[in-house]
Amino acid sequence: MNKRYQEIWKELTGHTLLSLMLFLSAAIMVAGIMTPTVAGAATAAEIDGDVDAALQRLYASSPAAKELSKVAKGVVVFPEIVKGGVIIGGQYGVGALRKEGKTAGYYNTVAASYGLQLGLQKFGYAMFLMTDSAIEYLTKSDGWEIGVGPSVVIVDEGIARSLTTSTAKEDVYAFFFGHKGLMAGLGLQGSKITRITPD
Repeated sequence: MNKRYQEIWKELTGHTLLSLMLFLSAAIMVAGIMTPTVAGAATAAEIDGDVDAALQRLYASSPAAKELSKVAKGVVVFPEIVKGGVIIGGQYGVGALRKEGKTAGYYNTVAASYGLQLGLQKFGYAMFLMTDSAIEYLTKSDGWEIGVGPSVVIVDEGIARSLTTSTAKEDVYAFFFGHKGLMAGLGLQGSKITRITPD
């Protein structure tokens, strides 16, 4: 094999090995995010404590969220979502549904994605369920895939400035909080929320 062919072969196998290494590392990362170990699973008491703290932080930083909490039929809170990926990505978190200030069920949220992405990120979100039909959909569905069912509005700074209890006409309003990390593009489309039974 002449020198030029050797260089081409080296370049091709190098890219192939690099792609394979990236794919495998992404798969391991996603597997770790999507299937947390039983030993590390949060108990009901731990989830409740995290939800309490998350809601306090959210209400302190967002007057709109605090206002909606007064009229919402329920609030689903995921205090910490871990999102990571290298080409293939995933995110996972646990939380609770609060109705009239009390826990009415525990849930996890899972999502997978594919595309140009690199990084690890932690954040939380709260979904304010404004209608009885939204509560019913969550509690009766065998896993709620966001994008199917009740309409969900992501509340950014612009929407938050004009959002009041009288202007809130959608089924669900979602607030992100506690952003940490380098991954851009937070969204809920494709996330699946499923009821769980923690210890």
